[in-house]
Amino acid sequence: MTTSRETGAPRTLAEELRTRPDDALAALLRARPDLLNPVPGDLTQLATRAATRASVVRALDRLDRFTLQVAEALAVAPDPCPYPVLAGLMTGWGHLPGRSGSGGLPEDPRIAEALPRAVAALRDQALVWGGEDRLRLVRTIRELLAPSAARPSPTGLGPTVAEATAGMSPGRLQQIIAAAGLPATHDPVTAVTALTALFEDRTRMAELLAAAPEEARAVLGKLLWGPPYGTVTAEPAPHLRWLLDRGLLLPTAPGSVVLPREAALHLRAGRAHRNPEPAAPALEPVTAHAEQLADATAAGQAFTALATVEELLQTWETDSPLVLRAGGLSVRDLKRTAAALDTTETAAAFWTELAHAAGLLASDGDVDERYAPTPASDDWLALPAEHRWAHLAGAWLAATRTPGLVGDKDAKGRTLAALGPDLDRSPAPEVRRRVLELIASLPAGASVSPDALLARLQWERPPRTATDDLRARLAQWTLDEAELLGVTGRGALSAHGRALLDGSEATAANLLAPLLPEPLDHVLLQADLTAVAPGPLRRPLAQMLGVLADVESKGGATVYRFTPDSVRRALDAGRTAGDVLAFLQEHSRTPVPQPLAYLVEDVARRHGRLRVGAASSYLRCDDEAVLAELLADRRSAPLRLRRLAPTVLASQAAPDALLEGLRAMGYAPAAESAEGDVLIARADIHRTPPRTAPAPVPEGPPVPDETLLGAAVRAIRAGDMAATAERKPIAAPAPADGGLPRTTSAETLATMQAAVLTGAAVWIGYVNAEGAASQRVIAPVRVEGGFVTAYDHTADEVRTYPLHRITGVAELADDHA
Repeated sequence: MTTSRETGAPRTLAEELRTRPDDALAALLRARPDLLNPVPGDLTQLATRAATRASVVRALDRLDRFTLQVAEALAVAPDPCPYPVLAGLMTGWGHLPGRSGSGGLPEDPRIAEALPRAVAALRDQALVWGGEDRLRLVRTIRELLAPSAARPSPTGLGPTVAEATAGMSPGRLQQIIAAAGLPATHDPVTAVTALTALFEDRTRMAELLAAAPEEARAVLGKLLWGPPYGTVTAEPAPHLRWLLDRGLLLPTAPGSVVLPREAALHLRAGRAHRNPEPAAPALEPVTAHAEQLADATAAGQAFTALATVEELLQTWETDSPLVLRAGGLSVRDLKRTAAALDTTETAAAFWTELAHAAGLLASDGDVDERYAPTPASDDWLALPAEHRWAHLAGAWLAATRTPGLVGDKDAKGRTLAALGPDLDRSPAPEVRRRVLELIASLPAGASVSPDALLARLQWERPPRTATDDLRARLAQWTLDEAELLGVTGRGALSAHGRALLDGSEATAANLLAPLLPEPLDHVLLQADLTAVAPGPLRRPLAQMLGVLADVESKGGATVYRFTPDSVRRALDAGRTAGDVLAFLQEHSRTPVPQPLAYLVEDVARRHGRLRVGAASSYLRCDDEAVLAELLADRRSAPLRLRRLAPTVLASQAAPDALLEGLRAMGYAPAAESAEGDVLIARADIHRTPPRTAPAPVPEGPPVPDETLLGAAVRAIRAGDMAATAERKPIAAPAPADGGLPRTTSAETLATMQAAVLTGAAVWIGYVNAEGAASQRVIAPVRVEGGFVTAYDHTADEVRTYPLHRITGVAELADDHA
């Protein structure tokens, strides 16, 4: 039998794959990892799988714009297509002489330079095969990219003359070629061939168009770059009739016409694309910043990011929001969180999703399900600031959840909620990393406009359709989030951001550490009942000050304000006036102002004089005058108080309502236990059970490692050898049902025993326990007890096979033994 290897030209994709070296096969499997699941049994299976629609679409999605344009040109080229023809479709043949408006474009030398790279890329991914004189596009790609009666090609070209005239009456074809100045033919096939040859002949086509009315040339100009379809009335205008009579417009349906491909290519001066893009858009203009300035800006934002996440955890540990029935955070709770963090709802969604991705927030799983910090958040808070940032940034870089989608509608019209389902987008990590890599390719401290970055990304991975803007949105969100998180500063990648991109969180933390401000252990008390923190505070100081005072403003310095309510909050938490004043004296670089001392002492003196318990509720006070004053106060009417004893009042209001009512009247009551002790009011700190961070949702199968690639290539080679090895004829004929050839048990045993003695390899047909049939080449070592032990070339290991599962056996031909 004559094979393609004997003739020198592969006739199938499988035959071409058979000629590739192992490293080229490994590169194919690395670029298209979906071909490995499961590992193909041989190269024919690999070629078949590489041509399936799903795999081809996935491969096309990963091509850059120029390589995709080359594939689109091959889809409208003859099959097979010589390399010079493809080059002509990409470069064109210049302007038509002596006539303007031909559509020709100046030649671009970059196209000639980039074309071999693009063809090699298509060949490496098994999308194109064949020699330079016979380039063949995988049929599935041609079906996806070639024009049809319903849609034009991505190039804007329509069907060929032969395709557009299919079904046209022979008489009408003769009328067209006669009007075009061609001699009559004897059959429709030769008529179509003659018309096609006319449109492909530059000289004759130029002469034909030179005689066209100006309005007719204008119509062709509108259809030139696509879409090539138009409409006509039952009585077309004279200039349209001129085009229809000469086949420059061919009918596709009643009232619809199309510009045939050959005519369009002539008008385009042979070029398949209006704007070939052989080179990636440059990242320019570049804005230069001092490297130290960019790093310092990013570090400042990194510190703000840490403070924001810490504040989020602190807020949710005492005020845990409910989980919606469908999952996620309600709009009201998102607004409350944004107000607590003093930021926008969009930013609040980002911070909550970031904390969730880092494993710091989760749902508690209770019946009344709420979001709360996880136990891992306590470990995170104990880390140095730089390591806390590295953990957050690493989680952000790998996360597939996209908070930018919060507020959008899903396919069913439901609003997407923060922390809810359907926020995973598999391309997100790849887009984030690529955006940072492009910024990293600039000089240190330099930045570029988002439009330039987006143009480069769209060249590297063109969107499928004009409305397919997910990757563009992901890129914009990446730029915003990187700035919020402190990965970039002033649009430039920071030094610690570069280390993070390189995969070293430890190095990123070490580079960030010197840039972060040192936490302070003091504040500046002022006479207007405020305290100024000139920088970040150490955690114990910040926590106590957060109880004792209210944050009035944030920024480079944080301003805290002391009020009667804030001081009472500290007293409710178990502090005494002495404790509060001693704390202020210890941590203030200025003396405690007299107004602040008076405020603390005054609130403490009144704190607890009134005590509230449960009767419905009761109120007691050792000072009868205070109770008398309270009963006489009209504002106490809603509390429905009545005297039970000289020092005790009863109320029909609940204890907590009574406490709030008295505080609104200016009193400072304290809650009391059943034993009469003052209750210390500390907010309950809520933690979830141990939770793991959400796992990213991968985009397609993972890229295989080198060990797996090597094993897969060996298995495919061995399986291919078993499938293609020439065998000596088997005495028993092959079964009529097309199954594996069979030999009798005696023949199988005799052949195996002979192979053991001679050390020869044999071919077997084998059916495993699951009923899957396969062909293998084995070298038998031992035959005993109904089993054969042999080195299996397909599996590249020694295996034992039951003889009764071997359907047939044959010795290999002498030149394959």
